[in-house]
Amino acid sequence: MALPLSYNVRNLRQRWKVTLLAIFGIGLVVAVFVALLAMENGFRIALRDTGSPLNGIVTQRGSMSELTSWMNIGDANVLMVDPRVARDSDSKPMASCEVVILANRPRKSDNQPANITFRGVSPTAFKVRNNVKIVEGRNFTPGLYEVIVGKKIADRVQGLDLGSVINIQKKDWKVVGLFTADGSSFESEIWGDYDAMAPAIHRNGGCESLTLRLTSPAVLASFDKDVRANPRVQLQMDSEPKYYENLAGPTASALLGLAAFVAVVMGIGAVFGAMNTMYAIVSQRTREIGTLRALGFSRFSILFSFVLESILLAVLGGILGCLAAFTMNGYTAGTGQTNSFSELAFAFRITPGTLIVGIIFAVVMGFVGGLLPALRASRMPITRALREA
Repeated sequence: MALPLSYNVRNLRQRWKVTLLAIFGIGLVVAVFVALLAMENGFRIALRDTGSPLNGIVTQRGSMSELTSWMNIGDANVLMVDPRVARDSDSKPMASCEVVILANRPRKSDNQPANITFRGVSPTAFKVRNNVKIVEGRNFTPGLYEVIVGKKIADRVQGLDLGSVINIQKKDWKVVGLFTADGSSFESEIWGDYDAMAPAIHRNGGCESLTLRLTSPAVLASFDKDVRANPRVQLQMDSEPKYYENLAGPTASALLGLAAFVAVVMGIGAVFGAMNTMYAIVSQRTREIGTLRALGFSRFSILFSFVLESILLAVLGGILGCLAAFTMNGYTAGTGQTNSFSELAFAFRITPGTLIVGIIFAVVMGFVGGLLPALRASRMPITRALREA
């Protein structure tokens, strides 16, 4: 015969001080764990969501990023007119030959220098990457020293506000607009006109990368094979989302490893806390345990009841921790530890999957922390339990 769930709920309510202590302890661990997962998730999503599966990006073979890549304009033009490249309403190839350098600006938070990607794009870039939206001001005028700035990086770095003038490569560039790009890494960049920027940074006659809108994602593999097979050029093509996700390098894995390490360390402490709480509860309820055994409840029923009680505590703590961590959702952070060596601003992303992992983590802590005290309670002889009470 199993003990009813109402029995466990009533016990938790009667011992509310001990209950709250255990809930807050587990909740703290879960909150930190979920926040770290949200940070890793946001970092990965910011890169994975950069670009479109319809886009291919061509770079120099063996390059770690656009900064170490180069192709001449003639090779780029040959790729642009390939029949696998989509065309716009004016029958022009949807392709953007782009140059990239790093600009150094101080952060608003600590005044420390941050490397910002400064990208020169063609007007077609806004057709190839149609998720880029001007949210303040206007787009830059082709041929002029004007730039637009990603909203996330403008919020994190000094001197990138609308109307500001920034000096890059001994040229003054006016910020005429701020843009968003669905939370992708483009929001951590400064964009200007290719024709104005290439001469200013001495990158005439070519580009670091070539982004192409393909007629279908299915043609990318064959396109890349043909590009690699050309012995005259040393180029390669990746899907745009894959390329930018690979820029994370070991950083995403390091963040996930940090979350796992902190979870293990704090989880061990929480398990011991839950164990001490349940041992205290068992010692306070020896007469009750003896009475239950005398009434005919089996050892397994008592074991199950105490483990269930510990899991209930953990679930409540897990819910509290998830709610506390949810306040971090959307919080913007940044890192420069990517293969592009540039500042990447990203938002903490708490997804339903993240919350489920947090609750499961709490349940595991509750089960492990409650198992030994529950075993002690279930093995307690009836006469000893009544005598020690």
